[in-house]
Amino acid sequence: MDWLLIIKSLLLLGGLGLTLGLVLLVASQKLSVKVDEREAKIRSALPGANCGACGYPGCDGYATAIVAGKAPLNACSVGGPKVAQKIGEIMGQDVSAAEPRVAVLICRGGKNEAPYRFQYRGAGNCRQAALLLGGPKACIWGCVGFGDCVNVCPVKAITIGENRLPVIDEKRCIGCGKCVAECPKNTLILIPRTKLVYLACVSHDRGKAVKDACSVGCIACGLCVKVCPVSALRMERNLPVMDFEKCIDCGICVHKCPTRSFIDRAPGRPKASINPRCTGCGECIKVCQFKAIEGEPGKHHRVIPEKCIGCGQCVLVCTVKAIDLVGALGHSVKKV
Repeated sequence: MDWLLIIKSLLLLGGLGLTLGLVLLVASQKLSVKVDEREAKIRSALPGANCGACGYPGCDGYATAIVAGKAPLNACSVGGPKVAQKIGEIMGQDVSAAEPRVAVLICRGGKNEAPYRFQYRGAGNCRQAALLLGGPKACIWGCVGFGDCVNVCPVKAITIGENRLPVIDEKRCIGCGKCVAECPKNTLILIPRTKLVYLACVSHDRGKAVKDACSVGCIACGLCVKVCPVSALRMERNLPVMDFEKCIDCGICVHKCPTRSFIDRAPGRPKASINPRCTGCGECIKVCQFKAIEGEPGKHHRVIPEKCIGCGQCVLVCTVKAIDLVGALGHSVKKV
């Protein structure tokens, strides 16, 4: 046995291994990507829902984007103000919390309100059903009702009710928007949690065509646009479009709509009450669209409770502060 040859071979292999090891060591030092410690801190501060509502691929992607300066600090709708504040502290920046949002259904045409045109016997999902003549319902604009939104909700906040319409548990909803993206009919939207009034119809038909397809659909009469005290509504393609920034949630459109196509999320509305400071100027009578105030000029006026909807318009015009809203704790009138 040639021991000299064996020793030379071992030395050659050892030297080659040492050389490759040194090359790899240098490469790892030169090519390594340093992870910003702030990224790990932000990731631990995030709720871990990985819902994608922030617009980035999960919480890891969002944390990376924040450190890179490519994402706002307040985009986590699940974490809300508390998480936004923590991220601001980590980044050393002041941050204003984004207003939490909630998903709402803007269609009321269930099986009892919107008749079926034909019996659908296909795949039980909304997208495929919608491809067939717009779906089986007479209203081709409305919710199909097969529950695709239920399947994609990461927190199980949506169920299908007896009327074949999605029912959203607002307490569980995190406002991620996955149901909104999944809906082929655009009958789900995200609104600020503080928003009270919104239109619940998506039909672009009008008049008789709407009534034939759905008993609760907007008929494009435009009355809501006319009665809105702050011009927060405008008609587009036979539908009222609401400017949420202008809207003061007075609820006038809700009560004036002949088809009750608007939804009021307020758990309770107050009633106006006129106190002894009233001078009988009559300005409240002029502004009330429901004839809920009566009285002679120069004398103390009174409110007719069964007619008052608690919109608060009378409060806004009373210069002597003679009108109060009572009966709904925590309710306040939004000023124009």
